[in-house]
Amino acid sequence: MPQFPMLETLSVFLVTVPQGSDEVAELVTVLIILLLVATAVALLTRWLRIPYVTGLVIAGLAIAEFLPKRVGLDPSLILNLFLPILIFEAAINTDISRLRSTVKPIALLAGPGVLIAAGITGTLIKAGLGFGWIPALFAGVILAITDTVSVIAVFKEVAVPARLITIVEGESLFNDGMALVLFSLIVAYLGGSLTPIGAIQQLAIVVLGGTLVGLGLGYLCVGLFRQSDDALTNILLTVAVALGANQLSYLVGVSGAVAVVVAGLVIGNIGLTRNASATTQVTLLSFWEYAGFGVNTFIFLLIGLEVSLSTLWQTLPAVLLTIVIYQIGRALSVYPLLALQRLFDRPIPLRWQHVLFLGNIKGSLSMALALTIPWNLKGREEIITLVFGVVLVSLVGQGVSLPWLVKRLKLTGISEAHQKMEALQLQLIASKAAQDELESLLKTGVLPKSVYEEMRAGYQARIAASERTLRDFYSQRSPHTSGGGTNQSKLDAIRRRLLLAEKSAVNEALRKRVLSEDLVQSYVKDLNEKLLSLEDD
Repeated sequence: MPQFPMLETLSVFLVTVPQGSDEVAELVTVLIILLLVATAVALLTRWLRIPYVTGLVIAGLAIAEFLPKRVGLDPSLILNLFLPILIFEAAINTDISRLRSTVKPIALLAGPGVLIAAGITGTLIKAGLGFGWIPALFAGVILAITDTVSVIAVFKEVAVPARLITIVEGESLFNDGMALVLFSLIVAYLGGSLTPIGAIQQLAIVVLGGTLVGLGLGYLCVGLFRQSDDALTNILLTVAVALGANQLSYLVGVSGAVAVVVAGLVIGNIGLTRNASATTQVTLLSFWEYAGFGVNTFIFLLIGLEVSLSTLWQTLPAVLLTIVIYQIGRALSVYPLLALQRLFDRPIPLRWQHVLFLGNIKGSLSMALALTIPWNLKGREEIITLVFGVVLVSLVGQGVSLPWLVKRLKLTGISEAHQKMEALQLQLIASKAAQDELESLLKTGVLPKSVYEEMRAGYQARIAASERTLRDFYSQRSPHTSGGGTNQSKLDAIRRRLLLAEKSAVNEALRKRVLSEDLVQSYVKDLNEKLLSLEDD
């Protein structure tokens, strides 16, 4: 009989969550306390300029003894409810056009990179801490996962190149899925139902199967978007798709994480951009932003509540050694793979590679996976204690130091001229979007022509002023002038988008047999050379 893990979790919750009014009131009290603590942490971390998630973990440690009721970190709830929400929120906000330009480094880091990091980390843990092979491999896979929430929080405080942000976000989309697949393969091998060759075959099946499930549900959602442009209905639909993709994948035995990622990419890049009004887009994306923020808030608070300070102190030497070990595994996956990438794609600057290495922070998924290790595995409790300690030290230590390290690397400098240029671009983008909406309102009869012309004239004046000033900025191409290098980088980013659009168009023409293959290959080769010659944005 098919099993639905999330439904089982919720049914257990409904049965075991207290039926008496006193216990329900106690649970509500705990939730109110957690919400108030989260609000205070948000204000305090902004004032102290430290990552929000780091503050949440520290706050969880501080208030653990004062709560009237023990709050546990339920791995089933995280893996089957919280995780799909987080993955879908990241995917629906990811621009595939930018993802395409960084697909090679992302594929290397999220594919072979996870395998290399997990293998090296597991081997060193076995040698350094005396774990058996299976427990060591479990620990290696769990610690190969990076918590991108903390890294992206740093990027909001410190200016970094857009392409680097895309690589970090793109790797995180597929890094989690790859780690979850490897974890499930080790569990299957432990149960004696999988051979090494079968593991490779199963890996391909679950990834491909998850992709197909995600594509199917994603395009089904896009089709339903065409039937209705009601924002609230579409919110319910996307929630159903995000959770349904995960559950359906479990049912058919493929990767739920991959399915949710693919469904989110399809909906975000096709459903919203082509089949939803501006109002629906804003409402839907705002809902998912709030959902992701809320889920992260509770997860990181619960991490702090779950860790015992006395146990952490006892295991601190092993925790610190493990942090060194997984950093070695990360370094031996990032630097060699990105050096190899130079052979077939434009290189990733060395300072960017330092950020990818230093941003190897651990988070909630590592703790959730540790709790789902089979109960009969020898050394299970030692792995859980070790992982919890590593996550806590990583979030606090690396989370606080990363902004300082990124600033020291001086990845990008934003001049006053650059800030002014971006303000003009913002005004231009917003004005043109408003003009497009005015056209739509006029065509549907909502807006009288006289009112339309008056409002359009106002926007047109703003557009003309912005375009005139931007033209003057872009004409200053000399690298010796202030902001000249920034202007060049901006122009290169625009040229890259245009070249990618050309490449997509000719490939589509080839697919439809409009153009001959020889002609297209020659043209695409020339486009690739131009793309490689452009400066990193």
